[in-house]
Amino acid sequence: MAYRNGTYIAFHANGTNVPIDSDIKYYNLIKAWTAKTDDDFAIINSHDKTSAVRDTSLKETLRRRLKERLSVSKNLVLIIGETTKYDTDWIPFEIEYAVDNLDLPLIIVYTGFDYILSPSELSNLWPKALKDRIENKTANAIHIPFKKEPLKEAINQFNLKNKPKTSLSYYSREAYKTFGILK
Repeated sequence: MAYRNGTYIAFHANGTNVPIDSDIKYYNLIKAWTAKTDDDFAIINSHDKTSAVRDTSLKETLRRRLKERLSVSKNLVLIIGETTKYDTDWIPFEIEYAVDNLDLPLIIVYTGFDYILSPSELSNLWPKALKDRIENKTANAIHIPFKKEPLKEAINQFNLKNKPKTSLSYYSREAYKTFGILK
């Protein structure tokens, strides 16, 4: 069995690889935070643990590679932007496989928010696969804003042995104060 120390990052590509047209810009920002050496933000990117696939690869080849990447992961970061809920292909597959087959903890990261204190109020942004698993309580998930400090904390905190307690977990107001987000 593979060593499961990676973080798998899922995002809606919106059918393009143009950063301004999809949530790949957030994925690239996480990679940039990791590449910087002047602070302690670092992840082991599960996407780097297997060989790359091309946009022209067969769907079954892509699916197999995603399963490999998820299988070497300790958690899944799901970036939720304005269009994520409209993805009917890869995002649902990644969520379903991560939760139903691998029991990975989910780190749900919302773009455009400074803090998250009531995740259920954001249910209108959830793709169906996520909504179903939150409602039936099969997902262990923490809901956070797309901010460096809460993301670093969640990636370091949650793994296969230490999962968020519920499907609607979130950090407290006090935690956001320690992150420097709230006063």
